Amino acid sequence: MNDFNLSDIVALALREDVGPGDLTTRSIIPGDLAGRASLKARRFMVLSGLAAARETMRQADPRIIFTPLAADGDRLGPGAEVARLEGPAASILSAERVCLNFLMRLSGVATLTARFVEAVGRAPAAVVDTRKTTPGLRFLEKAAVRHGGGRNHRFALYDGLLIKDNHIAAVGSLARAVELARAAAPHTLKIEVEVDTLDQLAEALAAGAEVVLLDNMSPEELRRAVALTEAFYAPEPRRTRLEASGGVTLETIGAVAETGVDMISVGAVTHSAPAADLGLDWE
Repeated sequence: MNDFNLSDIVALALREDVGPGDLTTRSIIPGDLAGRASLKARRFMVLSGLAAARETMRQADPRIIFTPLAADGDRLGPGAEVARLEGPAASILSAERVCLNFLMRLSGVATLTARFVEAVGRAPAAVVDTRKTTPGLRFLEKAAVRHGGGRNHRFALYDGLLIKDNHIAAVGSLARAVELARAAAPHTLKIEVEVDTLDQLAEALAAGAEVVLLDNMSPEELRRAVALTEAFYAPEPRRTRLEASGGVTLETIGAVAETGVDMISVGAVTHSAPAADLGLDWE
């Protein structure tokens, strides 16, 4: 987690919400009044976002003491304490919403990810995220995916090579796209190719793709893709990893995992995660 980025994100959130000052708190709460409060889970959740919550309180007022009582990745039931806050009452109250917004958003991502991981069952397929994240919050949301038991796909365009259909259309063929990518990319970087037919899969295997994304294939098509890939490498073990992607839901991920693919990418864990329910209780 990049502390510089975290500091910037929290500062922006506080400027957005508090701005030049909290009119209500300034009007009601004496500046010298001290207070204590607890952050608590209202419903079951997988916790994520403690670093952002702590940084929010630090920037709001360095005198606030933030004591975590749980860790990112913990599964918490209703009423479980996440952290205790102690310090200037006005500062705690002014930063409350921003602090809760981070925790609710990121714990929501972690909680939904955990549900997808559980729905995979005993199959060895990993649940991975995508780049469909909230602008500016990607590194926090991808951390939340890990806290929920998922894994991260490439972080951005600059740290992973994924040849998609429009790249192939632009250069004329899948084989040509792989050839160009291999010539330009470091030898340590794996080349992933997106395909949506078994014929394209065969072409990707022949071109030497290390990872193939199987886009919007049915479970039956995925099983055939796994069999085709194993046959391509026989009698040696399969070396190309297979990723299923496209419209995967909690209801369908179990069947997708049973096809034998290595990874299942789920954009919903970040773009459609409902907020977790947390609150701040004044003591």
